[in-house]
Amino acid sequence: MRYQFVDCRWELGSAGAGLERYLAGHIPGASFIDVDGDLSARPGKGGRHPLPSAEEFARAASRAGIGEGVFVVAYGNMGGAERLWWLLRHFGHDDCAVLELDGWLGPLRAGEEQVEPAEFAPSERGGDTIEPDELAQRLDELALVDARRPERWRGEPNPVDRNPGRIPGARNAPWNEPLPELPGGELVAYCGSGITACVVLHRLSLEGREGRLYPGSWSQWEQLGLPVETG
Repeated sequence: MRYQFVDCRWELGSAGAGLERYLAGHIPGASFIDVDGDLSARPGKGGRHPLPSAEEFARAASRAGIGEGVFVVAYGNMGGAERLWWLLRHFGHDDCAVLELDGWLGPLRAGEEQVEPAEFAPSERGGDTIEPDELAQRLDELALVDARRPERWRGEPNPVDRNPGRIPGARNAPWNEPLPELPGGELVAYCGSGITACVVLHRLSLEGREGRLYPGSWSQWEQLGLPVETG
């Protein structure tokens, strides 16, 4: 088995910032995957970071050196690495781990890398996402978790959410804080646009618990005229 480090650093609202960080210094041999361009489809009715199609993701993963027999070690910030982890599992590739870059004790290398392309063959998994119509119908049944920061969960005015608030009944589990105790039952995680919710799902997976992702998250929900809770 071959190991492939993948740099998933990014910055909300600043396209190209992740690549700049990668070129300034990355784990030697690491490839780069862009959260906005590779791990998401074009924004629109599906939210700010809709899931990429199987074909789109396969092209990006292949270019990054990911394929059969490759164990991926993803690192990044703001949920970028966990988004890659989640998408790899969603498309049938379970050989992936997430590394905190601060935990890397070796040198960093600047510039581009000659990454050997691979052939990623997607096999899409079912049952790991939920759409807004099902979510709206099952709010009383699900353990719903909002991974955004507390002020956004409370619905305070902020520069990201056009219509601040949360999905009714959602518990707050901020992605940048330790995971709180969560209720049992079928769990669904969301955030602003489906990126940092993957941090919660990754942590739950490490504890042996699975959950579903609402890919459109708040950036889709707020467009649909569905119930909103604040306070």
